[in-house]
Amino acid sequence: MKKILYLLISLFVFSNLWGESSAPELDEGHSENSPLYWGNPSDASNILDSEDELKFELVSQNYLMEKPQFTISYNKESLNPNWVAWHLGIADLGEADRSDSFRPDTELPEGWYAVRKNDYKFTYYGFDRGHICPSADRTATSQDNSMTFLMTNMVPQSPDNNRIVWVALEKYERELVLAGKEAYIFAGPFGRGGTGDKGYFEEIPVKLKDGTELAITVPSHTWKIILFMPEGENDFERIVSEGACEIIAVNVPNEKGCGKNGSWQQYVCSVNYIEEITGYDFFELLPDDVEEEIESRVMGKAGQ
Repeated sequence: MKKILYLLISLFVFSNLWGESSAPELDEGHSENSPLYWGNPSDASNILDSEDELKFELVSQNYLMEKPQFTISYNKESLNPNWVAWHLGIADLGEADRSDSFRPDTELPEGWYAVRKNDYKFTYYGFDRGHICPSADRTATSQDNSMTFLMTNMVPQSPDNNRIVWVALEKYERELVLAGKEAYIFAGPFGRGGTGDKGYFEEIPVKLKDGTELAITVPSHTWKIILFMPEGENDFERIVSEGACEIIAVNVPNEKGCGKNGSWQQYVCSVNYIEEITGYDFFELLPDDVEEEIESRVMGKAGQ
């Protein structure tokens, strides 16, 4: 019965909650330079209704966690973020050292399992604890950097994805910010099943002390969307009136060898494509014509 309910919820989520329907109250009211300034792509919420099982399960698979450093849509079933969003400016980059303080997120609702550092079992499965919001994007203070090591900000990432392709894109985004840009970023996992250093796996099992069996989903891809614009104010007006932005979107296979033919540039796509495969709606608060023009670009060129 539980499996049937889960399938029904998943169908409902992708066909309605993250697709055609919209909840303006979850999109609007976010300040400039905050992660959800352009909207909440999956209408994630943190209001759990324990009296309505369907609504409770829907929210638990799309649970909103807003932190000073980034915002997460967390999935209790996959034990992964659906997406992480953050703003990157020059003020976020400083001299703080990498903390390496991987740890459970204590802000998850009571009774939810919080993934631990050793749950990924690299020796057996061969997947990195892959940051979504990078450690190096939050170096203004030690606290900011430490927050990126919460396990709610991680997915099982193939070392070739994490250490070659993904890290190269992270370095590129910071280079542009240091050169005078600011960036709004969304990133997350997609699909099921990846190939790490120990072979192909669809999940990493986690067995609790009471015998409960859970699993961390291994994604088939990791995707990322970066909207760049010159450092400044009035971001909404600058995009709508001046078109003052560039866009990069990628969808990278979570597999061994993904970097052998080059880096992230071989995996560029449009935001429209990321929306199609995930069901999310990015930049929803922009006028429709502006949104479509931006989301159809590939590497900054419209219509490709």
